[in-house]
Amino acid sequence: MPSPDGPSGPPGGAARPDIDAVKHQALGCTRCRLAEGRTQVVWADGNLDADLLFVGEAPGFHEDKQGIPFVGAAGQLLDRLLGEIELDRTKAAIVNVIKCRPPGNRDPLPDEIESCRPYLEAQLAHMQPKVIVTLGNFATKFVLQQQIGITRARGQKYRRGDTTVVPTFHPAAALRGGRFGGMSPIDAIREDFQLVKEELASRRAAELQAVVSAPDEARQLDLF
Repeated sequence: MPSPDGPSGPPGGAARPDIDAVKHQALGCTRCRLAEGRTQVVWADGNLDADLLFVGEAPGFHEDKQGIPFVGAAGQLLDRLLGEIELDRTKAAIVNVIKCRPPGNRDPLPDEIESCRPYLEAQLAHMQPKVIVTLGNFATKFVLQQQIGITRARGQKYRRGDTTVVPTFHPAAALRGGRFGGMSPIDAIREDFQLVKEELASRRAAELQAVVSAPDEARQLDLF
């Protein structure tokens, strides 16, 4: 498993950002050209105190109108896939690399990604998630800090600090159909979501074991 460090929030003990203040700044942001055509900034959905974070690319038409990420057809598919691994939006947070809709749903431009970088980095620093799922190329390259395509990146786990990153296809790719690397996107996402389920279960088991072991270790120290 690749292991170079990447964006995973502040080191242990470091102060987390005032996420409400950052959100307030983001909602009025004019750092790039996308502010001119947006209906509203799309900040986040779900639970920003959860252990699991999904990172997408950018808001689309419906997200721009409602101010919530992943509410169109791709969002409905994401919700269904979450349900298949016994999760929902109360147990994860969902954000995008950029917070404003690009015109015509075009790809984000490099300067737009850089303009929005502080907001996603603040969300990462606030959450310090145990698992990040990157949905598609732009999110995967941002989080892994590698120029790697999603077809090559998916199907495995990457460590970034204390965080496990699981890249997978964007749900919109599953709606378009086709095959990548010999597999349909929907089957690939399901396979990758099983990695997410297994990683979360492993993390929780390790935490439980640490809690159970702590009293025994304390009693042993009392003997000395």
